[in-house]
Amino acid sequence: MRKKILFLTLTVSVTLFSAFINPADELEALFAKINDDVLNRGRAYETLGEATSSIGHRLTGSPNGKKAEDFAYKLLKEYGFADVKYMPFEVESWARDTVSLSIVPKGSDNFREVEVVALAHSPVSSHIKGPIVDCGDGIEADFEKVKDEVKGKIALFNINLQAPENKGKKNLHRSEKTALAIKYGAAGVIIANAVEGGVLLTGTASVTGALIPIPAVCVSVESGKAIRKWMNDEKSIWAVIDMQNFSRPIRARNVIATLPGSSKKYAKDKIVIGGHLDSWDLATGAMDNGIGSFTVLDVARVFQSLKLKPKRTIEFVMFMGEEQGLLGSKALVKKYKDEGKLDQIQLMMNLDMVNNARGFNAMGRPELRAFFDETGKKIKAVDSTFTNTNPNSAGLHSDHQPFMIQGVPVCSPSGSFPVKAYNCYHANCDRFDLIDKKQINNNVRFTAMMLYALANADALPVKKMNDNDTKEFLIKQNLKNELIIGKDWRWEQ
Repeated sequence: MRKKILFLTLTVSVTLFSAFINPADELEALFAKINDDVLNRGRAYETLGEATSSIGHRLTGSPNGKKAEDFAYKLLKEYGFADVKYMPFEVESWARDTVSLSIVPKGSDNFREVEVVALAHSPVSSHIKGPIVDCGDGIEADFEKVKDEVKGKIALFNINLQAPENKGKKNLHRSEKTALAIKYGAAGVIIANAVEGGVLLTGTASVTGALIPIPAVCVSVESGKAIRKWMNDEKSIWAVIDMQNFSRPIRARNVIATLPGSSKKYAKDKIVIGGHLDSWDLATGAMDNGIGSFTVLDVARVFQSLKLKPKRTIEFVMFMGEEQGLLGSKALVKKYKDEGKLDQIQLMMNLDMVNNARGFNAMGRPELRAFFDETGKKIKAVDSTFTNTNPNSAGLHSDHQPFMIQGVPVCSPSGSFPVKAYNCYHANCDRFDLIDKKQINNNVRFTAMMLYALANADALPVKKMNDNDTKEFLIKQNLKNELIIGKDWRWEQ
């Protein structure tokens, strides 16, 4: 009898003790488990290495792209997800064939061949010849200066901002600069890269993901300077652009793994975490965006490995078609809208070229930043190298954009790459040797911690905005003009 009483007393004591455990202490204990799992069993570095060596590039619509989709699907199944699906969508595929650029003074046969790459969504076939007009940095003010000269001619401009008069102004995406060139009547586009060392950059020149009517090419920063010097030395310099490309309608597939929420109250609420799996074809896309997508895949592994069951449902998404114009994320948002389920998406966390995460960008939502600041203190208690640096600035041109312009709160881990890696953005040097195992593991462990905290919170600090509030938010974030140029502004201008 005394043993029975003692047993009951101990049971009650343990129960009471458990009831009064500080939730913050529970979260820190769970963060420590995540930390241990990733440091000892993390697979992001290894699986990305395997994918880049066995698949190569992951161009949407190509055989390699399909291999990448299958690779991610099988990996998520291997990690124990019961609910893994392909989400097919139609895209207009584009692949480069041949391209050449010759520069020559008017009336001369002194042709100079310039190393060049075609920008995506240039025409299937194009042969043009015409005078080159220097359009500076390619923003609207630069085109306004030469609006009477550039019609029917070939526009040359920088991919970045270099002119003193443009200091402090906001740069535009290459596709937006090309859209301006088309608007002002240019017959072709030559974009000068900003990275020294003969580096050529690819990427889409289309704001919509459809073919553009004029050819667009990229030259190195050195070639750009040489062309401009020749333009200064001669009265009129002409360019000859020849290109052949491939384009046809195809199907690509997002890959989605769902972890159901454990709470009846919150189970219909979803947090989407994703990164684009596709890459360009000049290299293997280890940085853009292997590091982001394979971080997401390993975060998914962590949740299964530790049997984490947060209150809210989490969808782990591998987007395809991002490089061609956010096609996979646009298709997913459209699917949510068509099914009447967009309001279930409470938050979207995007990982695009995130390396060595040290904080989280709240993307213009101060209430979310406050959550990051507080939760970041608990992450920092587990590992003091986490600096808890949380910016709060919204941007465009990645898979969070379709969610954000529908009012869904968005965020992203925040980190940095070495300059050497940044210089290989969209270039033929974006290979696996740019990836640091410790830094990609930092991505995984800190992202997994913050994702769990969000998915298991009693109340999320942000809510989906209505249409009018979304419009005002985008204006406040200085994104209206870019969205108008990109044909993605949903409101009257």
